[in-house]
Parts: sequence; C-alpha cells; structure tokens
Amino acid sequence: MPHVKVSFATRDLSTEQQQSFANDLVDVLKKHLSTTDDAISVEFEEVPSTQWKSSVYDPRIKPQLDSLVKKPGYEM
Repeated sequence: MPHVKVSFATRDLSTEQQQSFANDLVDVLKKHLSTTDDAISVEFEEVPSTQWKSSVYDPRIKPQLDSLVKKPGYEM
C-alpha cells in the first residue's frame, strides 16, 4: 500500500494539473510495485522556495543523502 508524498517549490498547479500528475505517479507505482489504484494514495506539498531549505532540505534531504536513490544536484 504505497503512499507517496511529493514536496515541491510552489508551482500553483491547477486542480487538473494536480490530478494529471497524481495519475502519472499512480501509473508508475502500479507498474513497478504490482499494486492497484485502491492501494495507492498521493499527497502533494507545495513549499515556498524561500522555505525549502528549512522545511525540506535540512530536515528530510540532508540527513538522508547517503541513502537517497536519487540525490539532488544541488547543495544548500
């Protein structure tokens, strides 16, 4: 039962864009995890870019750099 939380700098995505994004993520999860729509949940977290370092990078990315499957191409 995957739950995916995507944090990203504020993009002001429309409801339609968010749904399309979520649908694409669901398709990838179903393909790679052999699961169903009913088992998947998706959460979006828009973070103002001025708060990215304190809200996302420092508490969630930096401490996990060694174990990230895909590392960011930036440092803060």
